Amino acid sequence: MKVLELINSFHQGGSERQAIQLTRLLREDGKFEVFLACLNNEGVLRNEVEKLGFTNIPEYKLTSFLNAQFFRQARTCARSLLENKIQIIHTHDFYTNIFGMVAASISGVKVKIASKRETGGMRSKGQKVAEKLAFGRANAIVANAEAVKKHLVIEGIPERKINVIYNGLDLERLTPKTTNRTQICKTLGLPNDKNAKFISLVANLRHEVKNQPMFLRAAQKVLQKFPNAHFVLAGEGELKEGLENLANDLQISANTHFIGRCTIVPELLSISYTGVLTSFNEGFSNSILEYMAAGKSVVATNVGGASEAIVENESGFLIESNNEVTLAEKLIWLLENPDKNTEFGKKGREIVEQKFSCEAQLKNTIELYKNQLNGK
Repeated sequence: MKVLELINSFHQGGSERQAIQLTRLLREDGKFEVFLACLNNEGVLRNEVEKLGFTNIPEYKLTSFLNAQFFRQARTCARSLLENKIQIIHTHDFYTNIFGMVAASISGVKVKIASKRETGGMRSKGQKVAEKLAFGRANAIVANAEAVKKHLVIEGIPERKINVIYNGLDLERLTPKTTNRTQICKTLGLPNDKNAKFISLVANLRHEVKNQPMFLRAAQKVLQKFPNAHFVLAGEGELKEGLENLANDLQISANTHFIGRCTIVPELLSISYTGVLTSFNEGFSNSILEYMAAGKSVVATNVGGASEAIVENESGFLIESNNEVTLAEKLIWLLENPDKNTEFGKKGREIVEQKFSCEAQLKNTIELYKNQLNGK
């Protein structure tokens, strides 16, 4: 059985990492002959994919959904689908959903599976219309949380098409190679102070939906009571300068650290006291799962699938979106109660091991593929 996994790029985003992880799991399982293609051949994860044996990866670079190049690339992709006798195409984000469904429709691929990992706040009205048309061509849609499924149903997508498959977490990949605090702090440019309490937010600085200003405003309040708290923002993007200016305005720059794209997230989390998510909207946050896998408590806005991972008052706290006052209160409570903070982290690790394993992700995906091939 031949399946093509179509991803946007090899940049280190949540959707890309999940797609590459699934590709690896399917390849290792051996039930499917796995093909890989992309819209953009760039990114640090390319090396990881090449180690799996994918060296000649077709690239269908786009500049717009509304020009001749889009249709030329779609026809080229369709020819490749036919030549390789692809039976299933699985797309993994907004851009590949649209492109992949068009190419697969041209070539007549039997099973077309799209994915949705967000609940709102990132797409224009026109983009929503385009994606809904793509979902209409899909045989099935994978949502990575019940919250995403509910959002799709509200948007008019037939519930029978939607399959919830949670993100899988590779616990081995998230094991830090070193836990030497001094070395990690030096690598990340963080203060090597044994009394410093690092509160970390892992999210890109490209989309305002991540709402890092809430994190910074809460930091100002926490620092009034805990001057040894340090706030780490791991991520890259064009919003960085504005956020740095806000930190200056709030007079918290000395305790705020913009470390850019972090290639050693497990090591960062090993020295972190707690993890935070401040998004206005999410599908299912990989960052939350990574915090929990690292045995850290979590304080997150109650958006998307956050409530499907965090157990309130047992592994962390769920708070209102854009409420820095409550965020500060919860962080202060965790800093005042280190034993409870440790207890929350242990509970979070247990939840990840039981509910969000790679094995469960692979099993549910294979079941979906086979059911669709069999017309179920």
